[in-house]
Amino acid sequence: MIHFEWPWMLLCAALPWLLRFALPRAQKRNEAGLFAPFLHSNIAAGSANQGVGHTHASWHIVLVVSWLLLVAAALRPQWLGEPMPVPETGRNIILAIDVSGSMEATDLASGSNASLTRLDVVKQVAGQFIERRVGDRVGLILFGTQAYVQAPLSFDTRTVRRFLSESAIGIAGRETAIGDAVGLALKRLGKAPGERAVLVLLTDGVNTAGAVTPQQAASLAGQSGLKIYTIGVGASEMRVRSLFGTRVVNPSADLDEVTLRAMAEGTGGRYFRARELDELEAIYRELDELEPAAGKDRQLRPVTALYPWPLGLAFVLSLALASVTLWKPRYAMG
Repeated sequence: MIHFEWPWMLLCAALPWLLRFALPRAQKRNEAGLFAPFLHSNIAAGSANQGVGHTHASWHIVLVVSWLLLVAAALRPQWLGEPMPVPETGRNIILAIDVSGSMEATDLASGSNASLTRLDVVKQVAGQFIERRVGDRVGLILFGTQAYVQAPLSFDTRTVRRFLSESAIGIAGRETAIGDAVGLALKRLGKAPGERAVLVLLTDGVNTAGAVTPQQAASLAGQSGLKIYTIGVGASEMRVRSLFGTRVVNPSADLDEVTLRAMAEGTGGRYFRARELDELEAIYRELDELEPAAGKDRQLRPVTALYPWPLGLAFVLSLALASVTLWKPRYAMG
């Protein structure tokens, strides 16, 4: 259907006629004598005057049509498409991703993906989770020695995923500031609209930097109603080569599971442990079930602006009228 955004502009349609009666008439000039010496006969003169009269009437109609087209463009006509449901839950989800130096380890993937770092695996799995969150506002925080907002809360999940894919190890420092990441999430969520707030924090280490401890940040989160899900990543054992042969080490020895579990349980969330790629994928699928993305649908109509069509046609008519006006004197002299 066609909708007019500014229908009151229709009042301007009568403006030229109002001005015609309101303003004093211009004095008419009799210019016929200028061309009398060049006329061959009275009949020829009559025919010429009749032709000029018809031309004047035709271009008067063109002027009227041009003005009405301008008024039609000023009405801002729009074509409204069929209503489209847009899901919206009102939930705000922030992903806090550890990008410290320890995320360089290659112990989560195996087989053809064995060379992928922990961060590479997280980008792949968390990126798919982000795109599934249709209807949620999703944000992204990266933290190392410091925490900063990589992507603000937005319904544009595709862009948030792109920002995640552009993250790099060490971009925020080589240490780990878990408490500051939670504090920054609280600050961003406190100003955002929405009914529910969720923080999904992923790390592979222990808090070694920052001005706020994880315990203090979790306490503030619990008071503000922020639910925290924590994910600890890293294999339990890994074979490495040394001068004395192959030995088994624990690449997740620094993972502070006690603190991560306490943070989650103190805010009504859960703690998850991912030792390999499949486990991490299962965790994010479970988060989809714990925090379902399906919500109420808003009805939105796609809008297409139509004003360029009458505006363009009025411009073409005005060019045609201007060209004839400039050409007419030369024609008369000939």
